[in-house]
Amino acid sequence: MNEQTFSLQPFPSNESPPNFKISGNIARNGNKLAIRYMLEGDLKEIAIFPPSNTPSRKHELWKNTCFEFFLGIKNSAQYWEFNLSPAGHWNVYRLDRYRQGMQEETAFKNLAFNVQNQADGLALGLDVDLDKIVSVNQVIEVAITTVIKHRDGEVTYWALTHRGAKADFHLRDSFIIEL
Repeated sequence: MNEQTFSLQPFPSNESPPNFKISGNIARNGNKLAIRYMLEGDLKEIAIFPPSNTPSRKHELWKNTCFEFFLGIKNSAQYWEFNLSPAGHWNVYRLDRYRQGMQEETAFKNLAFNVQNQADGLALGLDVDLDKIVSVNQVIEVAITTVIKHRDGEVTYWALTHRGAKADFHLRDSFIIEL
């Protein structure tokens, strides 16, 4: 098993940094990927939809609070974007190369994950079988990101690293975790 911990940083702006911490861990065991996010801070300041009784595949989850990760095969331009809403909604997109050819990844019919509200934050965990999109012997590169929408409407963008002049989670050189 290959496991790594992470801590996300907000995209630098002129405003004071939000009083939140986003950390977690990611592991690959064979072709099973496990990712855990921990958002610590005052959740009353964040716009989070209540948990849905019927989580489903939805578009444009990144317009609200959304946990995301991007997964690419080493030495390939193709990559996938995984979106996980604290309300339980999800989506996975396949892209041919940087922001090109984006389409829903139909290999996934559902994506069950766990969301737990805690006294000082929120935990989200996903276990996913990658067999449908990559082979077990392929090295993958991952970018871990989160969009936080504040109650006042402000949106902050969190990532392992910010390599562009503006927040852009699709930049391939920000896929810095290798599994």
